[in-house]
Order: sequence, then C-alpha cells, then structure tokens
Amino acid sequence: MTLRVLITNDDGIAAPGIQALAWAARQRGLDVVVAAPMEEASGTSAAMSALERDGRVVVNDHPLPDLEGVPAYGVAGSPGFITLIALHGAFGPPPSVVLSGVNRGANAGRAVLHSGTVGAAFTAATNGCRAIAVSLDVLSAGEATAASGGAAVDAAARVRDAERHWSTAARVALDLLPRLTSAPMESVLNVNTPDLPHGQLRGVRRGTLASFGQVQMTVAESGHGFVRTSLEEPGQAAQPGTDVALLAAGYASVTAIRAVTEATDIDLTGLDEQP
Repeated sequence: MTLRVLITNDDGIAAPGIQALAWAARQRGLDVVVAAPMEEASGTSAAMSALERDGRVVVNDHPLPDLEGVPAYGVAGSPGFITLIALHGAFGPPPSVVLSGVNRGANAGRAVLHSGTVGAAFTAATNGCRAIAVSLDVLSAGEATAASGGAAVDAAARVRDAERHWSTAARVALDLLPRLTSAPMESVLNVNTPDLPHGQLRGVRRGTLASFGQVQMTVAESGHGFVRTSLEEPGQAAQPGTDVALLAAGYASVTAIRAVTEATDIDLTGLDEQP
C-alpha cells in the first residue's frame, strides 16, 4: 500500500521549501497531501491557533507549481493545528507520516522547542504518527539579526531563495524515510542540511542536540512600556558531534527526538502513600 504523507511547514504554503519537499515526495511515489499556513508561522512551536470565520477554520485550495493532482491547502492556522486536524481526516485519509519543511533556516540544538516546523512533527508524534522535521541552513548571523523581533529577513536574502538547495534537504529527509517507518511509533527525526548541492555534502551524520541553537535571543533594550529583543551568536563554540557543529563542517545532521515524555530520574517516591 502506498504510504500517505502530510507535508506541512511553518514558512507558509507559498514557501519554496515546501514545494521542493512535496515534489521530491511525489517523485518517490508517495501519496502526498500538502497543508500549510497561509502566512509565515515561524516560532509557533506546537501552538493550537487558528482563524475562524463563522465558526469555521479558513481553508483555501492552493495548487502548487509542477504538482498537478497533488491536493494542497492554505490554512489559517499554526503548523501544529494543521497537523492535528489532518490526523483527524480534515484533508482526506489521515497520513501515516508527517514531513515538515523544508524550513528556511536550521532548527538545531535545544532551540527546536520553539520551532513551528518541529512543533508540527511533535504534534504528529504525540498523536501516534511518525514524523520528520527538515530544515536548510541558510541564515547567517547577520541575516538572523535582521529577522529578530519577528521582522522579515532582508529582501536581498529572499531574492536568493530560488538559488537555495532545497532539493538537497528534501532528498536527505526522504532517504531517511525507511529508517523512520521501521522505528517505533511516535518517532521524530530532526534533519538539518547545509545549503549545498547534494554531491557536495560531506555526508549524513547523527548529531546530538547542541545546548543552544545557531543564534540566541537577548534583550537589547527595555524601557517604560517596551522591550526590544535581538538575536546574537552564542558566546561559545559548538561542541563536536552536535547538530550545530556538523552543519558548520558541511555535514547533514540527523537527531532522533521525542515529544513530551515523563522524566523518570526525579525522585517522587512516597507521594502515593500520602493521605
């Protein structure tokens, strides 16, 4: 039976990364449905937010270029919300796998907590569905600073999007699909690739989560009635073997992660015996 996959993202239905991922999945013979936010929804984690009109969530048909016959929808909701309703049959038969991306910018380190791309994958896993979150490392520290506070990345960077190697990230993610489908249910793979042609990758490696992402938020200024934030590079070098370090060295990084799980190493003994 053909594997049915939902492809979503947090960059929006018109983003080049989602088109590349959907095209690559279709080429592999997968049963593809695409549903993604109408507008950019970066940093939404696994939020359950949506815009309703007359008590109904707004959903528009949004055919993608070169993907005739692939149903695609722009949804007025967050990636996590879109994933959840897809698993409940909102866009046809529920998917067996969720592919989230290709995100514009790496989702690495413990900062994945905040990513809408990873949040969609976590939502899938929490609801019994395997998922891959895949991102392309495109943001330099300067571009990330320009994007701080929710502002758009500078126009020059956007112009270069057509030249990005989205297909590299899509290919790496789909090559990992057999590993995912043989893994336990509720598994998530977080994949990050450099912005390079596939043939120029140094390889694909298992990366541990760095203690930080590529950039960190800081408070640049605060005053009466306002706070201004900015993004800056961490003050310490990435430790060898982490996802951030592998990306910098020209490798694609893969990290197996899980959504919310219980911590079993905290001592709560005796509580059940209390009256």
